[in-house]
Amino acid sequence: MSRIGKKPIPIPQGVSVEVKGNLVVVKGPKGELKREFHPDITVEVKDNNIYVKRHSDAKKYRALHGLTRALINNMVTGVTQGFQKVLEIHGMGYRAQLQGQDLNLQLGFSHPVVIKPKPGITFEVQGTNKVIVKGIDKEVVGQQAAEIRALRKPEPYKGAGIRYQGEYIRKKVGKKGV
Repeated sequence: MSRIGKKPIPIPQGVSVEVKGNLVVVKGPKGELKREFHPDITVEVKDNNIYVKRHSDAKKYRALHGLTRALINNMVTGVTQGFQKVLEIHGMGYRAQLQGQDLNLQLGFSHPVVIKPKPGITFEVQGTNKVIVKGIDKEVVGQQAAEIRALRKPEPYKGAGIRYQGEYIRKKVGKKGV
């Protein structure tokens, strides 16, 4: 039995949840999220809680049960609190700045890299080496942060590049003269 799937999701004050067949719409103070789920998973709203139920105990439906519950919980959290990923830029001459809503990165290339935010995403820059990606959809926030990190992954000798806050980079020992 899925322990995650069985837990009810409490609906906070100021959040409304509508279920129309497979489509779940969550509206809150920060915005609105919609998502369509598998037809064999049932979503019900009762007593200010959301319940997710499955029709069968087959392995596929047990997996979908927990997944559906986690996705709906992330939707509720997103419209109330929102999500953010913090990226740190390390390296000589590497820096970030905002140009309107776009993010302008100097990453040691011959040209600056300009990143346009996806719909529902905002960038925030602290100092010149910290970028915060914010939004209400956890999946989109994570994807945008991963695309920024992929521009210059941290290298293993000096650690220069873009990394998530708190990410540990295992450093290699360079060449040694004998």
